Amino acid sequence: MDQNSSQNPGPQSVTPAQASIPAPPPSQDASATQKGADLKDQSVLSKSQDPATLEAPLKITIILPTNAYFMAGIRDFTMTVTQNMTGFSQQWAYRFQSVVDELTNNAIEFGSKAGENITITFVSVKGKYIEVYVRDTGTGVKKMTAADMMQYLETHKNIDPTTITTIRGRGLSQIVANWADKVGFTDNEGGGLTAHVVKYFDANEQL
Repeated sequence: MDQNSSQNPGPQSVTPAQASIPAPPPSQDASATQKGADLKDQSVLSKSQDPATLEAPLKITIILPTNAYFMAGIRDFTMTVTQNMTGFSQQWAYRFQSVVDELTNNAIEFGSKAGENITITFVSVKGKYIEVYVRDTGTGVKKMTAADMMQYLETHKNIDPTTITTIRGRGLSQIVANWADKVGFTDNEGGGLTAHVVKYFDANEQL
């Protein structure tokens, strides 16, 4: 045998296991999909904050004639929504009941004339907040604008309550202003006012 041929063998065969072939780069679509997944994982929005997972507010509207006879039912309903459906303590449920009672009585006595209606709308999310809108027709004995109501509230909320001689005046400036986190009034198109109050839920709030 030729010495050169024994020392310089021909080409060697390579099995697939021995091959070192670089993997092809990921396609553009796959890269975009992975990038989207990474961004989703790094989002500052937690799952509970994702709008798609947020609990929808409970909204209930009640239309009442201007008759104080129906107030007992509104008081009971306010307690149920505030305590059982929103999660406030019993003490805060009683307080917010007084807030709604004050606004509703004002609408019945001064906002809508006899034979007409008032509208009360409850909006709440359990463990978050409760808000109430009380709407009158503006046909009652005492016509005031939203600006008038806000001015009255601002000028009376810091007054010594013992100097207020009328029950309703004391209720608006003391009960409503102190036991609601937000208070507002809006002039209705076509006449009348809508009073709006909000109370936010705070698990650490003292009674």
